[in-house]
Amino acid sequence: MKTAVYFCKCGSNITERIPVARISQSLSGTPDLSYITPVDFLCSEDGKQFLEQDLAEKKPDRVVVAACSPREYENAFRQVLGRAGLNPFFVQMVNIREQVAWVTPDVEQATTKAARLIRGAIARVARHQPLETREIDASPNVLVVGGGPAGLKAALMLAEAGRKVILVEKAPVLGGLPVRYEELFPNMECGPCMLEPVLGEVFHGKFAGNFEVLTLAELTDVAGYFGNFQVKIRQAARYVDETTCIGCGMCIAPCPSTTDNEFNCGLNQRNAIALPFAGAMPNVPFLDAAACVRFRGESCQLCKDACPVEDTIRFDETERLLERNVGAIVVAIGAGLYDCAKLPSLGYGQCEDIYTSLEFERLMASNGPTGGAIVTHSGAAPKSVAIVHCVGSLDAEHKPYCSGVCCDYSFKFNHMLEAKAPVAQVHHFYKELVAPGKEEFALQQHVVHSFQTTLTRYAKIDDLRVSRSDGKNILEYTDVSGCKGSFPADMIVLSPAVVPAADAERLGDLLEVTRDKLGFMEEMHGRLHASQSKVKGIYLAGSCQAPMDIQKAISQGTAAAGYVLSELPEGRKLQVEAITASVDQERCSGCKVCATVCPYKAIAHTPERGRAEINALLCHGCGTCVAACPAGVITGNHFTNDQILAEVKAILQ
Repeated sequence: MKTAVYFCKCGSNITERIPVARISQSLSGTPDLSYITPVDFLCSEDGKQFLEQDLAEKKPDRVVVAACSPREYENAFRQVLGRAGLNPFFVQMVNIREQVAWVTPDVEQATTKAARLIRGAIARVARHQPLETREIDASPNVLVVGGGPAGLKAALMLAEAGRKVILVEKAPVLGGLPVRYEELFPNMECGPCMLEPVLGEVFHGKFAGNFEVLTLAELTDVAGYFGNFQVKIRQAARYVDETTCIGCGMCIAPCPSTTDNEFNCGLNQRNAIALPFAGAMPNVPFLDAAACVRFRGESCQLCKDACPVEDTIRFDETERLLERNVGAIVVAIGAGLYDCAKLPSLGYGQCEDIYTSLEFERLMASNGPTGGAIVTHSGAAPKSVAIVHCVGSLDAEHKPYCSGVCCDYSFKFNHMLEAKAPVAQVHHFYKELVAPGKEEFALQQHVVHSFQTTLTRYAKIDDLRVSRSDGKNILEYTDVSGCKGSFPADMIVLSPAVVPAADAERLGDLLEVTRDKLGFMEEMHGRLHASQSKVKGIYLAGSCQAPMDIQKAISQGTAAAGYVLSELPEGRKLQVEAITASVDQERCSGCKVCATVCPYKAIAHTPERGRAEINALLCHGCGTCVAACPAGVITGNHFTNDQILAEVKAILQ
C-alpha cells in the first residue's frame, strides 16, 4: 500500500508548534508510508491545484492530509482526489491545527501528538473502501398539504418555478382561517382581499396549469422516500362539477334542508348545498350529503332543477382515491384553538354571549351570521365587553407556552369594537402582554390610551369566574395584587391558546414526522432549519410547527419552497450519499432495535423475513443504528470497526 502524507504548514499556525522535520523523523519506518510532502497553504486554490497535479504524477494508493478541521475542507480534498483519478474516499484528514497546534503549547508534546494522529490516519486509510455515490431519477412534482397562507405561498412559488403542484385541502375552499377575518392586525387589512390575488393566481393565473387543486381531500397513505414518494389521497364527493359550475349560486336558495354553518362556527344555519361564504375560492357550491334530504331517502332535486347548467349537480358522484408520485411534500395544515370548555369557570358553552376569538371574528364579519353587526342574543348592541387573554396559555395545567398572536388580535378587537359598538366599555384581562414587531405596538398603545378601555392583570385562570345574573354575565376577578372586583359584561370574548391542528397526530404518524412535546410538527432545528422536518424531503410551513402570525407563516411557506427548489432541482438526478449504513441480511434477526433509534426514519423491515433494510436516500450516516444493533450486523460505511480499531491501535503504539 502506497500512502502519501501532505502536511499543511498553514503559515506559522502549525509549524511553530509542529516542525515538519521532526514529524518526518518520527514517522520514518511507518508501514505503508510512501512520502511526506509539506505545503504552505494546502486549502488555497494554489495548494489544491498542486495537490491535484502531484497526485496525478505520483499516483499514491491512499492519501493523508494533515491540516485543519475536516469539517471545513474534507469535501474539498475529496473533490481534488476525484479530479486526480483517485476514489474520493481514499483520503483521511488529521486535524493538527485546532486539535494539536492551537491547544498544545509544548513543542515536544505537540509533535509527539501530531505524529501519533498521522500514524493512526495512515493505518486507517489503508482500510478505506472505494465508495461510490449513486444517482437516481427523482420526481420534480410536489405535494402541498394545506391551503392556508403558508401552503398557498409555497405552492405558488413552486408553480411559478415550473413545478407541478398537487394542493390538498380538507375544506371545500382554500385560504385557511384568514379568509374568514374581516380585518387583520396590525394594519386592519381585509383578509379575503389580501389573499384574493394569491388565490386568483392559483386558479386563473399564468401558472394555473401547474396546479392540481384537490379540495375536500386528505392524505391517506405515503410510501417511498425523498425524490420518489407515492402518495394516496382520498377526495370526498362534492356533488357539484367544478369544471362546469359557473358559481351563480342559484342552486342554494331552493334547498329545503339546513344544518349548522361550520364556517360561521355554528352561529347560524346554512343550506345543505351552499357556498361557505361570499368570495370563497373555488367559487363552487358543495353538497353536504349528511344534511341533504335526498340522501336520507326523500325524493328531492330542487337544486338540480334550479341549476342553469345541465349535469352540473351530480348526485351519483362518489369519493375518489387518487395516487400521485411526488418528489417532496410540504406540510402546511395550520393549527387549532384550545377548547375553552376545559375551563368551566369561564362559562363557555354554559352562558350566552361568550365567544371564542374565532367566533367573534365571524360575528364581526360582514359575511358572517349577523352581517357584521355586533349584537347580543337579545339583539342589542353590547355596552360592556370583556376580552380575556391567555385562555389556557402560560398555564402548566393547560398549555405552558405563549401563543404570541392572541394579544395582537385582542387589541384588534378593541379597535373594531370602537367602530361597531362605539358606546361599549372594554375590559381586558391578561396574564402577560405581548406586542412584538415594528407595527403591532401601535395597536397596543391605542388600547392603553383609550378612555373606554381598562386593563387588569391576573395571575392564573382560576382568578376569573363567570356567572349569569339578570341577563348579564358577571366576570368576578382577583388581580395580581390580590384585589377583588367584578365586571358586568354584555359580551365576553375568550382568546384561547393556539394548539396543534386536529389532524397533526394522524398526519405526523402517516408521514413519520416527529412531533414535539407540545404536539406541533418538529423541525430539524428550531433556529437553523425551521422549515425542514427530520424526514428528508418533507418540509414544514406555517403554524403546524408553532403558533405564528400570517407574516411568519408566509415566510415559512417561502422557505419551504426554497428548500424544495434547491434540494430537488428539476432535470437533475439525486445523489445518494456513499457514507451510509448497511445491513448484513443473512445475520439480521429482525429485532427492530435499529428502527426505533434511527432519527431519520431510514430503516424499514422486509415484510417477508422481517430483516432490516436501510434506505440510503434517507440515511445520514450518523451511526446510531450501528451502535445499537445487538448482533453487530450493521456496518457504517467509511466508519467500520476495522478502520476505527486500526486507527486507535496505531495511535497507541
